[in-house]
Amino acid sequence: MYVCSCFGVTEEQVKQHAEVGACTPRQIASACKAGTDCGSCVRRIQAILGRGAGERPEGARGTARPAARGPQAIDDLPRSLPRSA
Repeated sequence: MYVCSCFGVTEEQVKQHAEVGACTPRQIASACKAGTDCGSCVRRIQAILGRGAGERPEGARGTARPAARGPQAIDDLPRSLPRSA
C-alpha cells in the first residue's frame, strides 16, 4: 500500500528504512523523500514509526528530541530501497 503517492513510497519501504535506523518522519524524508511534497502522508509515517502526532518522550518539555537508535547517522541510511510490486 502506498504511503506517499507523490513519490510512490510504500508502507513496506518506510518500514525497511525504519529497520535500518530512520526513527523520525524527517529521517524517513531524508531517506526516500516521503512527506516532503504535499505532506499528507506525514501522519501515516508517524503511525508506522509508532509516534503519534503529539507524542513526546516521557518527561520531555518543549521540543521533543527522539532517543538515539544506535550509532547510524542519517547520511548512512540507504537513499532508496527496491520498490515492492
